[in-house]
Amino acid sequence: MSKKTKPKTFALQEQEGVSEPEMTNRSAVNTIKSKRKVQPSVDDLVKAIRQGNITALSRAITLVESTNSNHLTKANDIIKQCLPFANASIRIGITGVPGVGKSTFIESFGSHLTSYGKKVAVLAIDPSSTLSKGSILGDKTRMEDLVKNPNAFIRPSASGTSLGGVARKTRETIILCEAAGFDTIIIETVGVGQSETAVHSMVDFFLLLKLAGAGDELQGIKRGIMEMADAIVINKADGENLKAAKLAKVEFNRALHLYPAKESGWQPKVLLASALKNEGIPDVWKLITDYIMQSKTNHFFDHKRKEQNKFWLLQTIDDRLKSDFYNQAVIKKELKVQLEKIENGETTPFVAADFLLKLTDKP
Repeated sequence: MSKKTKPKTFALQEQEGVSEPEMTNRSAVNTIKSKRKVQPSVDDLVKAIRQGNITALSRAITLVESTNSNHLTKANDIIKQCLPFANASIRIGITGVPGVGKSTFIESFGSHLTSYGKKVAVLAIDPSSTLSKGSILGDKTRMEDLVKNPNAFIRPSASGTSLGGVARKTRETIILCEAAGFDTIIIETVGVGQSETAVHSMVDFFLLLKLAGAGDELQGIKRGIMEMADAIVINKADGENLKAAKLAKVEFNRALHLYPAKESGWQPKVLLASALKNEGIPDVWKLITDYIMQSKTNHFFDHKRKEQNKFWLLQTIDDRLKSDFYNQAVIKKELKVQLEKIENGETTPFVAADFLLKLTDKP
């Protein structure tokens, strides 16, 4: 009697899968899937934002940052409905060179504010690569404690190609955060290029972080950034660096007195802080509240916000005109031709620009 030969088995042999139970309710599964695809309406999003729903706020910000025309229309409707509930916050811009400790300072500062019952939104602008257009968006990683705080909201955004690395939609995002009940908005710049100028035009108080003992003192004095600063905080003023920080404080104070008086009537101050050790943070907040109180008393606070709105009206028009120009079919076609002519030495950039601009004047 011959033995039956066993079939060969292999490690990677495909096995028969587990069959789906007959009791599975397919209609219920399909209903769940369809619900996931349904996007909330403008009214639903605004209502949820007003209730402080972080998911709804994040969704709205994503719509604001989108370049999709349909998303833009929806985003504008959301902003319009949120606007009456905005403008009740203190907006603080924080800048400084890479490595000065902006993220650590903001985490310490934000945690201090939430301990007083404040609701803090941090809008962190991460620089985008000019080559890959990518961005790390690592601020949530660097602010490990603050990101877990229920009274804090951190939104990292890629800077894209906008001025100095400031996201083009930051102002609209501020409105959404204010409508969600955040009373303190912190905007962190990338610390390079002209981002400081753009952030200065959308905040109430502009804070400059500096380092001591790293050649940063003279560099700061040479740059026009100090003219915009309402306060300078010398960070990492601890340990062996404390002595150098105190000397830097004296130098910065001398330099600040050389600048013309501010329209606000405020004399910028210099403070020492160690964000890592949570030292000097309460003094920074007190200084900011003193400034806000003074600027509201002499009515500069409202005046500044009105001027900022005018500035951003013109800036928005400039952006829209630029976008509309480059999106025209005739410009897309002729721009390639003119670029090739420039490369071949057949025309100059100025003649080519004049030619392209005149194309838009033709009916």
